[in-house]
Amino acid sequence: MTNDIAELRQFIGVHAANQNIEPAVLERVLAGIGNDLEGDPASWAVQWTREAQEASARGELTAAGAMAALARFPFADGPARAAAARVGIDAFTQWAASGPLQDLRLESDQGTVRLWTAGLSTSDPRPLVVLLGGIVATKEQYAPVLLQLDQLGLAGVVAELPGVGENTWRYDQDSWQLFPAVLDALADRAQVDRTHVVALSFSGHLALRAAAHDDRIRGVVTAGAPIREFFQALREGGGAAIPRITRDTLAHLLGCAPGELAGRTDGWELSDEELSAPAIPVRYIVSSRDEIVPPAEAEVLRAQVKDLELLTHDDVHGSPAHVAASRTWCVLSVLRLLGGYEPVVARLEQTLAGL
Repeated sequence: MTNDIAELRQFIGVHAANQNIEPAVLERVLAGIGNDLEGDPASWAVQWTREAQEASARGELTAAGAMAALARFPFADGPARAAAARVGIDAFTQWAASGPLQDLRLESDQGTVRLWTAGLSTSDPRPLVVLLGGIVATKEQYAPVLLQLDQLGLAGVVAELPGVGENTWRYDQDSWQLFPAVLDALADRAQVDRTHVVALSFSGHLALRAAAHDDRIRGVVTAGAPIREFFQALREGGGAAIPRITRDTLAHLLGCAPGELAGRTDGWELSDEELSAPAIPVRYIVSSRDEIVPPAEAEVLRAQVKDLELLTHDDVHGSPAHVAASRTWCVLSVLRLLGGYEPVVARLEQTLAGL
């Protein structure tokens, strides 16, 4: 299978911006990509992997990891993207070795979950922030945020959605159980009863379901998370209105053909009881021109969630033109919910107003 180059170009922008890849660099590399054929010198994976390897040779390990993440986008569908994923993991691991980040592996009957962590302590446990990206995002893309959380006196952990990257859990209706599993594993090293989750896109769907079952989760901050409307769109016309890249990635994670997605996600909608029962705060970023997750999901939340705040961007999925504002708002939301960070909150509010 080859991906549609136009869609790859369309949806890579937010991931490049999240990893601080300069627009000029993005455009230069994209200009040299001619196809998505496995192993072809002009292919998506080969061109981005070459950039990653050159950055690594220069000692620019974070840039190498970022380029490799773009090379494996949207998922490792063959040897070239699998090799790119390995380049990214190795570069990030080398970079992390010189700082406060540590990796942790959780083994269970479900599979293996590798985490990046910061601020864990058995003697001085801190409130916990759990971060996850969506169906195409590796943990290394968001792990640098842990440095900021550590500086704020928080414990932080970054994981991947089941089936993504190094997370070998199966992605299914019960994947929300990843959150309780992580909290159980960290219970002796963090204040897991004061956990806040920042879960973007599809992981936000799992986080909201987990919050309905685990009262240790005290707040969920998310962006473009499917709630109900997305799953309805999958059933209508076989999800033809949803971009192919999203349908293909979901099918890969679920181990089915794209045409079988409606049946495999039947019952995935979040119920009224799940959204209202926990009564926890939900902070949700809406992209008003989202072409993947319908912006109307926000109206479902308005009707059911008791403590809801929305940030709306006039943008497409992931709000690539508003990355800095979204990142600031997410951190700000967590600190407001935790309380006791007034000076930092005031500075972030000023920053957000400027953005």
